[in-house]
Amino acid sequence: MDDPAQAHAYAEADFSEANGLFLDRFARLDPSPPTGARVLDLGCGPGDITLAFARRYPDCHITAIDGAEAMLSHARCALEGDPDLRGRIRLECLRLPSSSLPREGFDILLSNSLLHHLSDPDVMWRTLRHCARPGATVLVMDLARPADADAVDALVATYAADAPEVLRNDFRNSLFAAYEPAEVEAQLRRHGLGHLRVQEISDRHLSVEGRL
Repeated sequence: MDDPAQAHAYAEADFSEANGLFLDRFARLDPSPPTGARVLDLGCGPGDITLAFARRYPDCHITAIDGAEAMLSHARCALEGDPDLRGRIRLECLRLPSSSLPREGFDILLSNSLLHHLSDPDVMWRTLRHCARPGATVLVMDLARPADADAVDALVATYAADAPEVLRNDFRNSLFAAYEPAEVEAQLRRHGLGHLRVQEISDRHLSVEGRL
């Protein structure tokens, strides 16, 4: 997502349905985060979920990271437009794994649509184990890989038919790159995280949720 045109297309797209699904999942998982909770948002992109989460939970402080400066530029613009949030959100350009993230530094760990972008998915789960305080709430949402190419084509036609070509291509590639729930469960077991629940939560999304 380093290309400015690609980042712009992504930032301008309407992902309100998926973002709303993410926020609703968290509300059911952890309805009342502790006052002053430290939140880590992995792969924040243009910051849509980061800012919406901060508005919904005004006592939380969020560190939001992304590996693409082109994406973070949109997040910074959005944050500049909401001065009430500036003191509670820190945006950082970091690629995982990163030694600068503090050990056991966070009460809540969030990630939306990052897992399938990582060349090694174990990086995600090592980062969670490193950064989470005991009892931390975890919500990771990502695409779920369809059964075959025909199923991919059907989802692209349903959800991206009118999107710019770059987004259609990205969506198609992401569906092929995503994991099946059983594959994610195996990843979690490798890192002692088998107690986290893996669920299919829509026709194209899965979630990993629970407490460490």
